Amino acid sequence: MRCVIARFPFDLVKSEVEQSMESIQPEPAVGVCVTIGRRIYPVKQVGQVITKQDRRDFTAYEVRRALTQLGFTCHDAPPARPQGGPGEPSSLPWADTSLG
Repeated sequence: MRCVIARFPFDLVKSEVEQSMESIQPEPAVGVCVTIGRRIYPVKQVGQVITKQDRRDFTAYEVRRALTQLGFTCHDAPPARPQGGPGEPSSLPWADTSLG
């Protein structure tokens, strides 16, 4: 699919974007994010990888629009992580985490 990011046209294919991001470690997710495979990436990080341009050259909106058209799920903010995993104080019935 042809997309315009930072005034440059790119021919993007969903499988190629997935392959490009496969070996990339996700940065801490803040702001607009996208789910690629089982990982959540900031859209600016994905834009930098797929366009090989500086992040200041494009907006998150441009990349989000392109990724949405390719079929990826985008989020306005990173999805909340589940609380209370094994060994966390909030999951232990006897642990009082309030400061009294």
